[in-house]
Amino acid sequence: MLRDFVKAARPDENELKKEVKLQQEQLAAYQMQMKEMKLPVMVIFEGWGAAGKGTILGKVIKELDPRFFHVASMAHPTKEEKRYPFLHRYMQEIPEAGKFTFYDRYWMEEITDSLMDGSLSPDQYKKRVVSIIRAERALVDNGYLIMKFFCDISRKEQKSRLKELEKDDNTSWRVTDADWFENSHYDEYQKIYDSYISDTSGTGAPWYIIDSNDSKWGLLQVLRFLNQGIGTALKNSSLAVPVRQNVFPLEPVEKLSSVSLDDKILDEKVYKKKLDKLQNRLSRLHNEIYRCKIPVVIVYEGWDAAGKGGNIKRITAALDPRGYEVEPIPAPEPHEKARFYLWRFWNRLPKDGHISIFDRSWYGRVMVERLEGFCSENDWQRAYNEINEFEKELDDWGAVIIKFWVQIDKDTQLARFTARQNTPEKQWKITEEDWRNREKWDLYEKAVDEMLEKTNTSFAPWHILESNDKKYARIKALEIVISRLEEACCKDR
Repeated sequence: MLRDFVKAARPDENELKKEVKLQQEQLAAYQMQMKEMKLPVMVIFEGWGAAGKGTILGKVIKELDPRFFHVASMAHPTKEEKRYPFLHRYMQEIPEAGKFTFYDRYWMEEITDSLMDGSLSPDQYKKRVVSIIRAERALVDNGYLIMKFFCDISRKEQKSRLKELEKDDNTSWRVTDADWFENSHYDEYQKIYDSYISDTSGTGAPWYIIDSNDSKWGLLQVLRFLNQGIGTALKNSSLAVPVRQNVFPLEPVEKLSSVSLDDKILDEKVYKKKLDKLQNRLSRLHNEIYRCKIPVVIVYEGWDAAGKGGNIKRITAALDPRGYEVEPIPAPEPHEKARFYLWRFWNRLPKDGHISIFDRSWYGRVMVERLEGFCSENDWQRAYNEINEFEKELDDWGAVIIKFWVQIDKDTQLARFTARQNTPEKQWKITEEDWRNREKWDLYEKAVDEMLEKTNTSFAPWHILESNDKKYARIKALEIVISRLEEACCKDR
């Protein structure tokens, strides 16, 4: 794309200056419209060193209201950031609905530099590209406008600018050895940049090549494209988004109505003996996954009063408290509702070697949010594939993903609700919402069956815990966790 890039005709100086002012005023007006429509905007600047990314960015935001935009500069990841999935630090920086985030570099530089220095293999590069395409598509499908600009300059122009910057004590710090290395290996970098731009330029988030040999002209090009993109987004904001087809292998799963519960009972003595043995084994495995730097994500979903809390306690009792976190997931806060719904889960992922246990999770999108009308049908229909892609990202990172549905029957739930209501120290556990949800049991069961069917992937399968007898469910959960962790540790040896 860079080598074949056809440059547009530059207006004369007077016309250029006049149009820049008009485009800046239009952008300021659009900013308020995007705020009112609650549409988030991501504006990404990439390009050659000394191509003027920062200068153009500064002039683009000149007339904007600073209360409703943020500027982020994404440097190379720190040692700590490398302990999380590749997308983790980038997804943390997405804007709230109705706001802009302008990025001085995003995920391109990390990938292209790693390709150039050989720390990223061609196969790893392909995986990174797939991750980016999926992430950008999910954001666009959830209402984000993504505008990506590559500031292009010639080798000669880059060299001239680097020399000029070095002459001035106030700007010499901006020139690095990496900039000179890029200039001396211009053709090699151009080939890598060209491949990356071609590989990640989709219809929902295309790349715009900006002729930046003239900074004023470069600014006008960016403003033109940005205003065109926002205008189109405003017109299309009410259109339904296509529901993507699942591309991951799915395993068959039993419907809840056919799960046998009455025969899943454990004697108290047998329970205590097994519990002690399994917790000791899990304690040793926790040390091993820390040493091998294997991240673990455990998800608990299930009926109210099914015993999720007690089940989680029997897991955590065996773990070093420095190496795990339990994440109870309530209704989203306003700042969470204003972003892509998976954002708050990206922020709760464990570091490698650590365990995150989710008491409720991202599956609320296709259960509570679906049935209570907190999202549209188009939203929850799309979510199955978005969730599978999210979990595939974790799997590719090397995470062990263990998902539990804690199952009880309707009579058992009623008995537990009644016991909670009649026991003063347990009354905090029962709410009016629990009783309302119980009235929708059949609707929830249908939604759960669909959820299990459409997200029971080979890399993140569901495990049903029969919990009419809580002791049985606790032992089964421990056995599954141990089995999965042993398998992961064996692979890592």
